[in-house]
Amino acid sequence: MIATRTPFRVTLGGGGTDLPRFYEKHGGFILAMGIDKYMYVVVNVPNADRLVRLHYTSSETVERVDQLRHGLAREALRAHGISDAIEIASLADLPAGTGLGSSSCYLVGLLNAIRAYLSRPVPLEELAEEACRIEMEVLQRPIGKQDPYLAALGGLTELEIERSGRVRVRRLNLAPHLLADLVANMHLYYTNRQRDATDILEEMNRAMAQGGGGAVEKSLLKIRDTGYAIAEAIRASEFDRFGRLLHEHWMAKQRLSDKVSLSEVDRLYDHLREEYGVLGGKVAGAGGGGFLMLYCPSGHRRLMDFMGRQGMSRLSYTVEQEGSRVVAHVLKSSALHHHRSG
Repeated sequence: MIATRTPFRVTLGGGGTDLPRFYEKHGGFILAMGIDKYMYVVVNVPNADRLVRLHYTSSETVERVDQLRHGLAREALRAHGISDAIEIASLADLPAGTGLGSSSCYLVGLLNAIRAYLSRPVPLEELAEEACRIEMEVLQRPIGKQDPYLAALGGLTELEIERSGRVRVRRLNLAPHLLADLVANMHLYYTNRQRDATDILEEMNRAMAQGGGGAVEKSLLKIRDTGYAIAEAIRASEFDRFGRLLHEHWMAKQRLSDKVSLSEVDRLYDHLREEYGVLGGKVAGAGGGGFLMLYCPSGHRRLMDFMGRQGMSRLSYTVEQEGSRVVAHVLKSSALHHHRSG
């Protein structure tokens, strides 16, 4: 039995510029942070039969991996030559569809577990690229590079994405007391709305494919440049400037797609800026629901009380400096032989 723990992530700047249609033309930039909320994946080898059992929000029991409906699990297992005789279960600290990268957390955690099971360890950046290949090339999902990389690496991390797709990783290192100050001012609230970002991301990809410097492309260029400025503000410990830059990001993101915006969230955000000292914010992920991040330098209790009255409680979190890791590894010597010869 092998168990992995993989952190969710919150994007702070540059979201959307990690999509191939954009970075292949302009290069992309992401600043994001892993948080101490996790996806757990457990892999076990059945003793009595060679069935494939998969437990997630649904359950599947099939004879062959190729019969699995769950695309991420199916392709991860196929990539490592596992066709039967395995059981996989997953659970998470946060629900799916909340803009914090749950699908990639699942895939990275599963690949990490499979590699531990087969004694095929690789560096975490290589694990991230393997997940990118499965999601972006094999399954043709309209995602970007940030989710697999942040799941694999965690931390407060910058991703410089070259036009070739090569990713250069840098850690943004803050002193512990400064990092604590930043997190204290960044409130996360669940909007009680789950969403599938696929439609939004596909719309952005279609707009980029049309070329001609349209509104989506111009907005993403603004988001990338704002992302660089956000990283510089945080590096300089100018956190209130970061908050104001978040508002610039909010305005640019609104121009990406009609689906990014929810009128009730927009009205709430405007009210919070006017009445509760919020300098800026963003909806986690591609938009349309999930978690709302707000930068508020003072009056935290007043803001929390108001949001609580709206049915949104603050998520307590801190930065997770580690990425995906194996947290339990109990494997009989016969189990490895079972798959290598079976």
